[in-house]
Formats: sequence, structure tokens, C-alpha cells
Amino acid sequence: MDTRLSEYRIMWVLVFFDLPTETKKERKIYTDFRNKLIKDGFTMFQFSIYLRHCPSRENAEVHIKRVKKMLPERGHIGILCVTDKQFGQMEIFYGEKPCEKSTPGQQLSLF
Repeated sequence: MDTRLSEYRIMWVLVFFDLPTETKKERKIYTDFRNKLIKDGFTMFQFSIYLRHCPSRENAEVHIKRVKKMLPERGHIGILCVTDKQFGQMEIFYGEKPCEKSTPGQQLSLF
């Protein structure tokens, strides 16, 4: 029963972004944004898609607020929060062949 409940409490935050990279300044802004995501515990899922595991919705909201504070002036950024149950239903393909989902290491908290 606890496992079933945790699938709905554990959250995944996904950040999708498309930032301009034509000039040196724009590439620096892109790199700074990407590095800030990584510093906050996000890992690259695909190019321009980063995700983070959060043990609760409250924790996910903290990280969403941090992302909102670091938004660059230009570009398109999307933030999506899904439960672990929803994330587990994702199908991943490399070409035509389905593959196992490799999730980043989960951070466990004891207390």
C-alpha cells in the first residue's frame, strides 16, 4: 500500500527549453541557465530537457520556484510536474526499438 501511495507523492519536475544560441552572449546565457539547472539537481534527459526527482509535491514546488527565478529574458521554457506513477508510464524509443528507461540516481532521505 505504501508503494502505491508513494507513486502519487513522489514527483518529477521536467524543464523544457529552447534558448537562442546565435551570438556568444546568447550561448553564455544558455550555458549559465543549463549550469544552474544542474547545480539545482536536474539531470539531462535529452538536449534541452532536464528533469529532477523530488520526494514530495512541496519539494517539487521549491525547485519550480528556483527555476522561475533563473529564467533568462529570451527563449521558450516549459516546466512540467508529474507524479512518479505518470513518469513510470513513459515509453522511450531509440529509433524504432523500445529501450529501458534509465532514470538518474534517486536521492533518498532517511529522515
